[in-house]
Amino acid sequence: MSFTVFTDGCSNLPGRLLTELEIRVLPCSYVLDGVPGTYEGDIDAFDTHAYYDKLRSGSVMKTSLLNTHLFLTHFRPELEAGRDVIYVGMSSGISGTIQAARIAAEELTEEFPERTVRVVDSLGAGFGPGLLSCRASELRAEGKSATEAADILDEEVMHLLQYFTVDDLNFLKRTGRVSGATAAIGTVLNIKPLLWGDPTGHIVALQKCRGRKKAIDAIVELYRTKAIHPETQRIAISHGDCEADAKLLADRICEICQPKELIICPHEPFTGAHVGPGMLALFFFGEHR
Repeated sequence: MSFTVFTDGCSNLPGRLLTELEIRVLPCSYVLDGVPGTYEGDIDAFDTHAYYDKLRSGSVMKTSLLNTHLFLTHFRPELEAGRDVIYVGMSSGISGTIQAARIAAEELTEEFPERTVRVVDSLGAGFGPGLLSCRASELRAEGKSATEAADILDEEVMHLLQYFTVDDLNFLKRTGRVSGATAAIGTVLNIKPLLWGDPTGHIVALQKCRGRKKAIDAIVELYRTKAIHPETQRIAISHGDCEADAKLLADRICEICQPKELIICPHEPFTGAHVGPGMLALFFFGEHR
């Protein structure tokens, strides 16, 4: 193994892929209703239904950045063992975690000048860093060095498209994505915004849809027009405890073109707190953002 692939709990990957592709996951810390907890990063091992039910009933989830010490603690043993490191993290546009990783990488590069430590900013969340972590593992299997793989990933970041809709605008209001007035009006008018990760890694509104069905239609149409060779791709759908909608979206996607692999998973809890129950997202590689 020429290098170790790291990501964190925000990557949304199921345990099967973590094991199969030998991806290491850094834990994410949070406080739910005043009680500290840790999400270890395997979405299969987390009770997402119970979690999203708590959010529906008014529970408050507070998340914390991954700090530099955590990265140093996990990266250093790999470097000491003679392995390089690639870390794929959540967008710098919505979190300071990437900066903490970069500080750790600079310190470790001075300590281990013969080794490579690369930080890849996914400019996304959920399956954004998740799919890129999978690509890192595949590039490693092809014999690429850490430097070669990270350079390829940096280019592919701009082709990773991430579109999602939410069911309750109040969760976006709490994190400052929409104003209180917009959330109130949107709720009354049944507005379901279509959002995406823009080229700077920020989450912005792409269009406003009247109702859930039209929001799903809009996501499907974006896939139809922007996906590049989906039959060769691993494509992912995540959902905030709305499995029926996720399966409907998957069926619509497969009607256009059957991807090489289609993953459907509940959306991980760390960023799930900011988009809420009913969130539905599609991740795939396509035209430039």
